[in-house]
Amino acid sequence: MQSVADVLRQIPLFEQLSDEQLASVERGSELRLRPGDYVKRAGDPPDGFYVVIEGQIEWTSKVRQQDVFVQSLAAGDFWGHELLLTGKPYPVSGHALTETRLYLLETDDFWRMLSDCPSILRNLVAILVERWGNLGEAEQQHAKLISLGTMAAGLAHELNNPAAAAGRSAQEAREVFRRSSARAIELGALEMSPEERLVVAGLPEEAATRAENARGLDSLERSDLEDEVALWLEDRGVAEAWDLSPTLVGAGLDAGWLDELEGRLSESSVGDVVLWLASEVAGDELLREIQHASTRISELVGAVKSYSHMDKLASREVDVHAGLNSTLIMLGHKLKKGDVEVVRDYEKDLPHVCGHAGELNQVWTNLLDNAIDAVDGHGRITVRTAREDGRVLVEIADDGPGIPEDVRERIFEPFYTTKDVGEGTGLGLDISHRVVVEDHKGDIRVLSEPGETRFQVRLPILPEARP
Repeated sequence: MQSVADVLRQIPLFEQLSDEQLASVERGSELRLRPGDYVKRAGDPPDGFYVVIEGQIEWTSKVRQQDVFVQSLAAGDFWGHELLLTGKPYPVSGHALTETRLYLLETDDFWRMLSDCPSILRNLVAILVERWGNLGEAEQQHAKLISLGTMAAGLAHELNNPAAAAGRSAQEAREVFRRSSARAIELGALEMSPEERLVVAGLPEEAATRAENARGLDSLERSDLEDEVALWLEDRGVAEAWDLSPTLVGAGLDAGWLDELEGRLSESSVGDVVLWLASEVAGDELLREIQHASTRISELVGAVKSYSHMDKLASREVDVHAGLNSTLIMLGHKLKKGDVEVVRDYEKDLPHVCGHAGELNQVWTNLLDNAIDAVDGHGRITVRTAREDGRVLVEIADDGPGIPEDVRERIFEPFYTTKDVGEGTGLGLDISHRVVVEDHKGDIRVLSEPGETRFQVRLPILPEARP
């Protein structure tokens, strides 16, 4: 079994130290871990500098209740300096994969080591930059995958609703049209004058026109009208009167219209005509539902194409309104949870901006997702655009509780989050800041007070769009 001194002398960080300097490193103590034992958990404060003598430590980050591998440390590797130097708590958790021996240099002894060995400080700072970069890259990639998975689940839910509605309506339409055909045959056997048959032939078109122009009814009005129509049908011996009345009222065919129809037809045929017409109206309504569901599916597919910018690998001219609209559609599953009102205050003829649509859509996603979380299912989100001093302003505001001042100061820091463990990575706003400021030469800022939080993004307008 190797001694601590033997292991330390084999680590490049310490190999250039004199015996006197190495003595300042050998003031620590040993720790032993069994497989599965945690040496640190995310959120723990830094307490010293650790060196792996034997065994292996695996570090993971919990994102949305999933443990994500970050890195593995074996004999000769070390950690803890990055947290002591930055004053940050542990962002990840570490546990032993095997029987493990660790060497711990506690905080005071760590600072004494740096004082006695300046070369170690220089090397640790360089290592700090590299390790935090690797950690950030791993977290960012997983955050993007989690975001994509969440979007995919939401999209699947959004697509399932219209697809299921279309299937259900198609199945009901088969039965309705069978009944309508049978009733049409019965209608053909009735004795009617040519004038009456002409009236009957025009009823489906008349009913469709009334349905398109029917005014909205509250539940009480609708219930009263349905009762009136059902009683009218019962008085004329129409079967299933109470089942048919909601269909007729929904198409704007009330008792007054039925009285007028009765004046155009013989008393003996009016009941059968209305029975057949109810089937036609029901079938027409089902076809409208199928058309609406199909249109909704097409809109969702179009939103995915626009959101992911599948038709262009890179773009220079970006339509901000198109990106915001497609993002709102993609987040529709979250907006429907509760009572969230979305107000779109778009400036007409907003010029296009320079940039990459896919990256900017990720910014809109992060800002809108945070606004949805802020209102917690009840509130208003306002999306405003405007032209401002040669730039396009995009403002996403919510009427949630606001962001405390101490949080606002750190809100764009990587890994900083106020969400519960597993709910946020603290990278959404950091990514947004880099996309806007570094990649698009724009500006992003936040203004907040209780009841109003506004994230403002300003992006350069295309040169040819400037006056």
